[in-house]
Amino acid sequence: MKCKEQVDMKEPKVVQTARGGYMAKGKCPTHTETTVCAIMSKDNAEKAMDAGEAEKAF
Repeated sequence: MKCKEQVDMKEPKVVQTARGGYMAKGKCPTHTETTVCAIMSKDNAEKAMDAGEAEKAF
């Protein structure tokens, strides 16, 4: 099942893509088996990790 709405993710983890970009991956709060991801810049990824909003997964 795919959601088309924008939601806050549960248990977000920042991962680095194969091409060197950054992405936050987590679970959908309404559907526990659905993965939600968001592409982000390096600066935003570092800010999220420093603020404790997401953990580093790479």
